[in-house]
Amino acid sequence: MRKQVAFVVVWILSTTLAWAQHPAPGDDACAKLTGLSFPATKVVSAQIVPAGTFTPPGSPQLNPVDKALYAGAPAFCRVVLLDTPLADSAIPIEVWMPAKGWNGKFRGIGNGGLAGSVEYSAMAVAVNQGYASASTDTGHSGSPVDGSWALGHPEKVIDFGFRAIHEMTVKSKAIVAAFYGEPARHNYFAGCSNGGRQALMEAERYPADYDGIISGAPSYNASRLIVGFLYNSRALDRDPEAYIPAAKLPAIHDAVLSACDSADGVADGIINNPAKCHFKPATLACKGAETNTCLTAKQAHTLEILYAGSHDSEGNLISPGYLPGSELGGNGWGPWITGPALGQSGTSALVMQYFANFFPKDSNWDYKKAGIDDVLRVSIEKNGHAMDAANPNLRPFVARGGKLILYHGWNDPSYTAPNTLSFYNEIRKVTGPMETVSSVRLFLIPGMQHCIFGPGAWYFGQVGKPPAALPDDAQHDINLALEAWVEKGMAPDSMTAAKFPEKLPFERVLMTRPICAYPSIAKYKGSGDTNDAANFTCASSAE
Repeated sequence: MRKQVAFVVVWILSTTLAWAQHPAPGDDACAKLTGLSFPATKVVSAQIVPAGTFTPPGSPQLNPVDKALYAGAPAFCRVVLLDTPLADSAIPIEVWMPAKGWNGKFRGIGNGGLAGSVEYSAMAVAVNQGYASASTDTGHSGSPVDGSWALGHPEKVIDFGFRAIHEMTVKSKAIVAAFYGEPARHNYFAGCSNGGRQALMEAERYPADYDGIISGAPSYNASRLIVGFLYNSRALDRDPEAYIPAAKLPAIHDAVLSACDSADGVADGIINNPAKCHFKPATLACKGAETNTCLTAKQAHTLEILYAGSHDSEGNLISPGYLPGSELGGNGWGPWITGPALGQSGTSALVMQYFANFFPKDSNWDYKKAGIDDVLRVSIEKNGHAMDAANPNLRPFVARGGKLILYHGWNDPSYTAPNTLSFYNEIRKVTGPMETVSSVRLFLIPGMQHCIFGPGAWYFGQVGKPPAALPDDAQHDINLALEAWVEKGMAPDSMTAAKFPEKLPFERVLMTRPICAYPSIAKYKGSGDTNDAANFTCASSAE
């Protein structure tokens, strides 16, 4: 996921952004920050990085995309902090602040996967746009699919779960105020996947940290979602003959489109609401010898399990199932669900890392042998408080004027969209319908997979500033839409998403399509090019 974002954010280099000019700090203002004193926090270094010279630590050789991204960064004050709130807690934090042309705003950056590194590319995006910005590895160093740091370190799990982002936010805002001589006028946070979970943690537990928050594909009920991943892995791994190889995904995808693609009135390879697609795996049953164009009885049963979702022994839903229509693509079922071979999928890797490391190291409990009820109970008991951002009471956040935009791809093969839709409905129930309308928007994007990519229109500024091929405005950039809502009271009821080829160069727009605030959906007007958003309108799903 981090590499995909790094490729996409290079788009920002193709355009420039005008921002309100603030007086530039003096030449020595950055270096003086080393003299600041914070409780349990050391300012390790503070220095001006000349324009276009930054190289990430440990990366002496950059690929051309990253090289171009950092070459476009302006001169900025780079501050490195080490936050140590507890003995077994050491949280590195980086704060970047444009030396000139600050727009008066601060942007906190979320992490993907299991974190483990500072999100340098996203910070480069922010300073290019005039923001002061901050990122942290959440208290451990490693790959976003490495959980070994958690074994025997419950405080590091808490850091990862919620403490590190809050510490980053508080300390970074103080650094920004000290450098510029005034605090940021507005504070924003954006993240997807685990970053979306972090975003909800901020809204729920620290409602004063940010004025506006973007939460994409949030793994908000992480202690339950990971059990859902285990449930599905068991379905795929229970019998070698029940495993669905990636070679069969094209046949499944074609059959799904044949059954459901035209339900919205447009045969375009995009299912507008896959939750209403009731594809029956049995229709792909092999009539003779098994080939990659059909499913054996055991494979068809596995597919039914994956679609149905995970359940406990009494039939209660643990996590919603995967939705039909997301099988193909570089961010589809192949890498996430089936993997290149049995037990080698992205979700299987997360399962193994989580259950091997996120529990007391002296425990003799074996998740591989335990019943699903026991696994669910233990997961929630041990890690729910630290990792779950599942409190739908956003009244404190709403009361101070906070705005939250949720988004999720309908074709997400990781944390499926019904998870976020269910949580949004809980927010409406607990926070209140009127309060939710005034402060929360949910966008469900047809054809988008996990955070980016997919068969539909999937780009709307969530991974950087719009490229030159698109207008640079609130209609095409979710970050600008959030700012217009926070700063001008203009609530985003729709945006325009674009589809680009999923490889460099990201210059040619293949299609555009409106994405509509739930419960509205994009509907074809009945004439005109279906690749042009102008020929669609946002309408009630009941119309």
